[in-house]
Amino acid sequence: MERISVFDIFKIGIGPSSSHTMGPWRAAQRFLNSIDIQRVAAVQVELYGSLAKTGKGHGTDLAVLLGLNGDDPVTIPVEAVQTTFEHIQQSRTINLGGQRVIPFNPAEQVMFLFDQTLPYHANGLIFRAFYEDGYGESRTYYSVGGGFVVEEGDHNAASEVDLPYPIDHADELRHWCISEHASISEIVMRNERVWRSDEEIRAGLLRLWAVMRDCIYQGCHTDGILPGGLEVARRAGPMTRNLMRQRPYNSIEEWMRQIMRGGHSFQEILRWVSCFALAVNEENAAFGRVVTAPTNGAAGVIPAVLMYHVCFSDNFEEGDIIKFLLTAGEIGSLFKKGATISAAMGGCQAEIGVSSAMAAAALTECLGGNFEQAMMAAEIAMEHHLGMTCDPIGGLVQGPCIERNTMGAIKAIMASHIALESDPAKAKVSLDGVIRTMKETALDMNTKYKETADGGLATNIPVNLAEC
Repeated sequence: MERISVFDIFKIGIGPSSSHTMGPWRAAQRFLNSIDIQRVAAVQVELYGSLAKTGKGHGTDLAVLLGLNGDDPVTIPVEAVQTTFEHIQQSRTINLGGQRVIPFNPAEQVMFLFDQTLPYHANGLIFRAFYEDGYGESRTYYSVGGGFVVEEGDHNAASEVDLPYPIDHADELRHWCISEHASISEIVMRNERVWRSDEEIRAGLLRLWAVMRDCIYQGCHTDGILPGGLEVARRAGPMTRNLMRQRPYNSIEEWMRQIMRGGHSFQEILRWVSCFALAVNEENAAFGRVVTAPTNGAAGVIPAVLMYHVCFSDNFEEGDIIKFLLTAGEIGSLFKKGATISAAMGGCQAEIGVSSAMAAAALTECLGGNFEQAMMAAEIAMEHHLGMTCDPIGGLVQGPCIERNTMGAIKAIMASHIALESDPAKAKVSLDGVIRTMKETALDMNTKYKETADGGLATNIPVNLAEC
């Protein structure tokens, strides 16, 4: 199977969707690398399946335009996302790859083919380049969830990387932990060394945490209405003010210290965890910078649970950030290999469910649980997300998506504490068993509940889709 790094599971980018925004953006960049930009007279983009049906609400058109324009989701200033998109629309030109300005009318050259689906995956798109000499090229890509992109014809190609501890199933992870007398994070760290040095791994993981932390802080200090037409009001800002009770601070570090010094009642902690998760996904919905974890729609769960550990756990140590992200990344990899992390293929169980399982396992290891308890926590978290549909109202990653992140975070914490008080030897359901079950459930699920806005809440809440 594919060899997946933690840095494949966690990616820095722009909201609101990993499969509908990040993936198409990366596909556009790959397309540019495959063509002769200096010969191009025109380009065209065709969006199929779920990318067409909910593409407007997910910013798919924005993503492909910025990708073709030569912008990168990791480095583009957040404030330039909308202004660059609007410039392309108004000027009817695009700076292809940042190298060549050509005429481009998004209304005509980005095509939403609502009634057509490409064969390999529900998230398909085709890029076409027309050269000045009359020739041209086309490429077909699939955004398969979590920002992962495959080109037509290469989706069966396995990674050639040889890992010292190859893992495709939870039982194999268990085997390596037993034989090496190691925790999950230790096994993952040894595998990561195939790609990067210890210093690069730690620096990269700490950078991911810094983006997550900054996203929480930004979301907790921003008010207003989210874009898209649903008129959803941000809630993390008002919640933060209520919880802080006018305690002073001038930086994110001081803010976190004030949280730590505040009340630690169950009610207080519950409200803070919910606030952390809301903050991230409100930023995500507003085209802010987030970490795909493992998707953008579920980007709030892992930051919220890790921030919970940092602020409220008595035994927190700085090294726990590394442990947490390594463990969480491996659990996400298991779900990607054994089932899916794409809501267009598996519904919201593939996003919130997987992120909750990742966070549950990671928190368990950081709280002193062994590898068996960590995998048990992941299983418990997913078991109680099985069958969750993806039914975004108006095709936007807002309702019910934002609140679902709070639920996923709370379930992860509960799953962790249940596992810590349990004997995994007596468990009736294994992590491999729940991954198989999730895959089967995804296959059985009606297509209208897979990120199409054709079923569920999306059809029962009156919304003018043309406005969204």
